Order: sequence, then C-alpha cells, then structure tokens
Amino acid sequence: MEILAKSEPRITLQEHIDDCLIILEHLKHSFEAVPEIITDFDFWEVLRLAVITHDLGKAHVEFGKVLRGESNVWNRQRHELFSLPFITGLNVDDKTKSLINLVVAGHHKDFNTLHQNYIAGAYVDEIFTDEFGDEGLLSYEKEFQKIDVENVLLFLRQNYNIDLGKISIKNPGTFILNYLNKSYSQKTKDFLTEQFETLLLFGALKECDHLGSARLRNIEVLNKQSFNFLQKQRQTLISENKDFYSHQKKASETFGNVILTAPTGSGKTESAMLWLKNNIENFGQGRAYYILPFTASINAMFERLSDDEAGMGKSKVGMLHGKLQDYLYDYLDKDIQYASISKKEAIQNVREKFKTLATPLKVITPFQLTKNLFGLKGFEQGIFEWTGGYFIFDEIHAYSPEVFAQIKVFLEFIVNKLNGKVFVMTATMPTFLRAELHAGVGMHTDIVADENLYKNFNRHRVILREGLLSENIPLIENELKAGKKVLVVCNTVLQAQNVYEELKDKANKAVLLHSAFTGEHRNHNETILREGEKDTNSPVQLLVGTQAIEVSLDIDYDVIYTEPAPIDALIQRFGRVNRKREKGICPVNIFKESQKNDRYIYESSLVKRTIEVFERLFSSENNILEEAKLQEYIDFAYPAWNEKEKDRFDTIYSLLKHFTETGLTPFIHSKNREEDFYKQFDGIKVLPQRFKERFEKYLTNYDFIGAERLKVQIRKNKFAQLLAENNNNLYNTSFNFETEKGKLLSVDYWILTKKYDEDLGLLYNEQEIWETEIL
Repeated sequence: MEILAKSEPRITLQEHIDDCLIILEHLKHSFEAVPEIITDFDFWEVLRLAVITHDLGKAHVEFGKVLRGESNVWNRQRHELFSLPFITGLNVDDKTKSLINLVVAGHHKDFNTLHQNYIAGAYVDEIFTDEFGDEGLLSYEKEFQKIDVENVLLFLRQNYNIDLGKISIKNPGTFILNYLNKSYSQKTKDFLTEQFETLLLFGALKECDHLGSARLRNIEVLNKQSFNFLQKQRQTLISENKDFYSHQKKASETFGNVILTAPTGSGKTESAMLWLKNNIENFGQGRAYYILPFTASINAMFERLSDDEAGMGKSKVGMLHGKLQDYLYDYLDKDIQYASISKKEAIQNVREKFKTLATPLKVITPFQLTKNLFGLKGFEQGIFEWTGGYFIFDEIHAYSPEVFAQIKVFLEFIVNKLNGKVFVMTATMPTFLRAELHAGVGMHTDIVADENLYKNFNRHRVILREGLLSENIPLIENELKAGKKVLVVCNTVLQAQNVYEELKDKANKAVLLHSAFTGEHRNHNETILREGEKDTNSPVQLLVGTQAIEVSLDIDYDVIYTEPAPIDALIQRFGRVNRKREKGICPVNIFKESQKNDRYIYESSLVKRTIEVFERLFSSENNILEEAKLQEYIDFAYPAWNEKEKDRFDTIYSLLKHFTETGLTPFIHSKNREEDFYKQFDGIKVLPQRFKERFEKYLTNYDFIGAERLKVQIRKNKFAQLLAENNNNLYNTSFNFETEKGKLLSVDYWILTKKYDEDLGLLYNEQEIWETEIL
C-alpha cells in the first residue's frame, strides 16, 4: 500500500521526502559556510539521510488509517518514534546513527514532552514491569510490528538507493532519557561539541521539513543583480560630478568585520550594502540581517530596500518586529483593498514568508535574533540560519545596558562559532561602550569618514535658552508665522500634548507623535508625516512629539525647540533638522530648565553634564555643532559607565555568555528562560474604554489584528500605578464569541477608563466619566 505523509492535501511519503530534498539542495547553496563550521562529518550527506528517514514511521498501519480518515487504534502515538529502528540499519558509523537518531526523534516535540507524554506513560518499560506492572501500556516492539518493514526497505532501495542492514527495535525511552540526564549534568567538552553539531543538524532538518511541507520550490539568494541599485546611484552621482564618499568606497573593498563611524546622513546604509555585496562575492552565500532598534526605522528601511527600482526588490527583503501585523494591516492597503478575511490571509502569508528563509535579507530588531540565545522554542532553526551570515547593525548606540550586553554575546557567538561577518555603523558612541563593541566583534577594520566630510556635514547652530519650553510658546509661534517647518520635542507625553494643543492652530498642518496612541492612530500619524515630506505644496509644518521622533521617520525640518535631554538623545533629535544639508546652518534650540517629572525619564546629572558640554565647548566656536567633535562631546557627557548600569551590563553578559557556552541544548526548551527573555519588554497593552464596542465587533468578524490596533501600550510601572489607585482606572474583562466552526472563544483584555482623544492620544489626567458611571 502507498505510504501517505499528509492528508490535507493528500501527499505521499515519497513526495514529501522529495520536497524536503529540494530544500536541502537550496540550503547547500544558501549556506556555503556550513562545511567550514562542521568538519567532523559530511554535514549535507548526514542531513540527506535524516531527511529520508525522518518520516518512515508514518508507514505504521494505524497512522495510515488516521490520514485516510478511517477507524483506527493509533492511540495518539508519535510517528517519529517508529522511524528510529530504520536508522539503526543505515550503513554508517555509530556517531552518525546517534546524530540522525536524535534529530529525527526531536523534529516535532521537545524531549521532555516526548518522554513524559508519549513514552513514559505509553510503553512498557521492561526494567520496571515486574515491580509496577504494565496494565494499560503498549509494547513499543509490538506496535512496530504493525509496519510493513519489507515494503519500507523496498521503498528506500527503489527511490533512494539505500539498502538497510539489520535493524534493531528498542523502546526509545532509554536513549532519550540518557540524553536528558547528560544535558542536565556536568557537560564534558566532547558532549558540548556534539551538542553544537546536533543543534545545527537539527535546525537544518527542521528547515527541510518546514519548507518542504510548504512545497517551496526556491530559496532566494543575493547575487550581483540584487545590488544593481547601487550602480544606478553611483551613475546618478557621477552625472552630477559627484561620487560615493571615500568611506563608502572603502566599505566596498573591505573583507570581514567592520566598524564604521560616519555622520548621520552620509550614506551609511549604502556603505553597508557595498560591504555586503563584496563579502558575499568573497565568502559565499549566507543570510543577511539589517538590525535596527525601533519599528518605525525598520518599516522605513524595509520600504527603502524592498523597492523594486531603488532597492533590491520585494522578493529579496523581509522584516520582523513585534508590531509587524500592525504595519502589514496598512501596508497591504496601498496596493489593494482587501476584504477582512482575505486581508487576514494575506497578512498571515506575508508573515510566514518573512519568518522563513524565503527572503535572503531581513530588516529586524535585535530581539528577534537574541531570543535564540535564550533557547526559546525554535532556537535551533534560528541559529542554523545564522551560519555564515552577514549582520549589519545600524543605530547601535540606541540600546540599554541590558540589551547592549545581549548584543555583545550575540556578536561573539556568530563571529566565533558560526563564521558570521559583522558590519557595525554609528555616528556617535561613548568610548567605554565602543570598547565593549570592539571586544564583541573581535578582529575588524575601522572605517572613519574623512575629516573634510565631517566639516561639510556641520549643519546646526546650538542656541541655549533659559527657562522652560512651555513658558516660551510665543517663540515657536513666531517661527510658524515666518513659514518655517518647526519640530518640537518634549520629554513626556503630557507635555507634548499640552504644547501641541497650544500650537496646532498656528500651523498650516500639524501632527503629534508619541507612544500613547493606539496602533491605528500611530500608523495614521506616521503616514501623514511620510506623505507630508513628499508633498512640498502641503507639508506638515509643525511636528510635536516625544522620544519617538528621535529615531523614527526620515523627516527634514527647518528648526527645532527641545526640552533638555542627554546629549546622544539631543543629537538624534537634531538629525531631523536640515537632514539633507540644503539649508545652510540651521538653529537647534535647547531649553536649559527641565519639567519636574523629567527626572523619571532621564538622569538629572547626565542632563546637567550635557548642558555643560554646550556651555563650555561652544563658547568660542560660534555655537556650531561640529560633527568632527561629536565624540569629544559624547565623552564629556558620558565619561565612564554609570556604576548601576555597569553592574546590569556585567550581570546580563556573564549569565548569557555562560548559557550560550554550556546551556544551549537542542530538543530542550525552558519555560523559565522564556519568561526571563520577555521580562525585559516594558509594556502592557490596554484598550481605551471608548473603543470597547469597536474592539468586540472586530473580534466577532475574526479580525484580531484590527482589534489589537485599538489598544495602547503603557509601561509596566504606569500600569501598576493605575491599578493601585483603585478608582476604576483599569478593569479586566473578557469577550466570548463563536468561530465560524461553532467553537466558543474567549478573549481576555484590560480596559482603561482614562479618556482617549484621536488627536491627542491617551489623557491620563481625565476619566471617561460617562463610562465610569455605567461601571
């Protein structure tokens, strides 16, 4: 009888294995560094044998009945466990058999789950039978006899030219338990080496199985044509009697790791792409990652790089971040208006594509990478995808000590273990952080922009102003009356809302941007900003916001008024003024006095040193912010590690480093490690009371993404504060509804009774009185 692999759609075992082998051939071409990393055995040949044998257990007669929808006594067993005896008959050495045994056994369930739920309580264990009895348990050996072994042997011989020798039928519980015991005991050097080899082999098998099941026929790679947009850019520059900058040219000629220091707006992205092209041609294929800290930056970079004319094209570039569904909800509307159900399917398809190897370059947050170092579910696949990879870090200065520590461990891991190549770029970074970066990257080439270029990038004159920004609104009104595009940056949401209220009617078009908007309104405001930058006849004249502006959109304003902040934050804010350097020297205004609540946002002593930088260093320089001296300014404000931050950095670095060296064990996933990873995200989503009806209507229509976009993310400490005030600020509720198939679903969520305004966002100081009375 023909052996089935899947029922819907109906796919035979041979078809599935052949689909997986197609993926294997693509992996060989896409991950050329693998044989350099795994030298103890023929990785691709062992993977081929694992692919051919991984689903042989589906020949079990009762499993076949399950797939055919017939009455059966399968008893919820695991088909992969019945593949294992066939591996014992392979004509390979014992180590290879052991490797294949492990990856085949674990390709669906982690070993703890497999042993506890499918072996220990399912099969007779002959060691304990006399003492405990075997009532209700199955015999693994007798169950295996329900496979037509001769038919499987013929199948392997005819289709894959594999002749098996004598096969051994043993309860798999023993070898799985032995592996678990070894993994929890003091690990030997040999075991750690085998563990790493097994991890990569398992990751590769999962790729074959996952993409083979999807019947993917091609895995894209980056080739010379992928970088044609760079040549077009250069031809345009030459036609204007210009050329690439010297640091861009040097990047295009440098092999291996690079740390690039260059001013904001000096073509660092092009530098990275030139380096990537050169290194792929020299070192071979590997997946590429463009790492940015913030979702708005990622969205903008994705659109830039995936452009079919000015970038690599849509088939080459994907992205991953925590708000991807939010982005896609609007992004897909640009081409076609989807009905709710087809839109959901389109979003799911795009997300799946971006999560797989289908796109050779991904624009991504560091968290999507570092989560694999915590051993979260699927980490084996994720780490395999890093082998021989190319990692471009942009805006690397923008991370907390904890995240920077994780990035350092990540850099060491990919460079030392996986032959990864790194391109790090920054405009400014404190010297003590740069030392950590150097240690993480190891051997590298430093590329620094020319001194003359730095002079050409001087574009800001710093003006220190006395008092509070909120007390000097008329100054900003005068700028608007003069027709200037004005940027105002506040340190808190409340202050930004107040300033916006005072100024919005004085501008031709005004936008407010901060973190206390729903996903729907935040995306709407960002879209207005992007479109306003393209529309010279009707631009956004006034933008008021918080730190969300520092690293978000590609915007260009004439003047900025900002509350005091640390120097690195201010430099990022200044980067949104005269961005294209077409306006001469533009004023950047800093108010010296802080609001009372600003101390909860920024360390007061750091803000004080920043003001000192501008007072001391600019006294004899006509207040021009010299790009060439940014490092000097930064080091004055950040002379050394803050003691508490250094402790946090060292603790995270030491713990994660130790774990990556001894604890990354394939087939074993820890709930505790998952909790440790997600603890670092400081945000809880709540639903403003006024959107309750819309939220539940979305759920009723199964539009879960639309529903989620109505929520606002607030910080954990703010959530705790609102909960503690005990005046009905927050309450937990649920909504029950039926799926299309009649299954009852219940969605739990938090409702916030504070007022929400579409123009201003969440108003923490105002209650939705009419709703609170109903409560």
